[in-house]
Amino acid sequence: MLSLDGLRASYGRVEALKGVSLAVRPGELVTLIGANGAGKTSTLKAISGILRASGGRILFEGAEIHRLTPREILRRGIAHCPEGRRVFPYMTVRENLDMGAYARTDAGAIREDLERVFTYFPILAERLRQVAGTLSGGEQQMLAIGRALMARPRLLLLDEPSLGLAPALIETTFRIISEIRQRGVTVLMVEQNAYVALRMADRGYVMETGQIALEGKAGDLIENEHVKRAYLGG
Repeated sequence: MLSLDGLRASYGRVEALKGVSLAVRPGELVTLIGANGAGKTSTLKAISGILRASGGRILFEGAEIHRLTPREILRRGIAHCPEGRRVFPYMTVRENLDMGAYARTDAGAIREDLERVFTYFPILAERLRQVAGTLSGGEQQMLAIGRALMARPRLLLLDEPSLGLAPALIETTFRIISEIRQRGVTVLMVEQNAYVALRMADRGYVMETGQIALEGKAGDLIENEHVKRAYLGG
């Protein structure tokens, strides 16, 4: 479904991605793990078009997308739930969810997706008229994921979905991500909690200094001695 081939990207003179190659197959949950600054967030930004690729290729369902705008990439079926939630703080919950569907015109299907978001996150239905900036951190994370789902993506990019959440909410968030995946949405996830991410994932990639250092089945990476020492506290 998704293929990165020698992807390079920079912030000014600082090269963040130094030839990243990875693949995500339809229906998979694939995780990217690594230290802060390794290039994980930059990889997701490059896929969604927020960070322009300076070299290499990004293919989605066989077509090159690295020259497309973020809006065009969203229309192709890729939605990005960014690090730090990034909800629109002065807009209501409903307005935030509507923004997730801004590129769509299928009103009936949009209503169906809104109801599905409420089955995942019932609290959002109760807070529809509440200004998003007044929600708790956990509620804002639910809203950010719900907003991304309103685009009806075939590939969902999740950046640090558990960041800053209480343990009980982390468990709930990951359970919902699993449900989303079971409904047929392919997921590429960056996550600080490497052990939980690998337990959920089919496959994983370890990023170090803007490059892929290791890749493999998630279960194999959990047992890898380097991964244990560097990322799993073992």
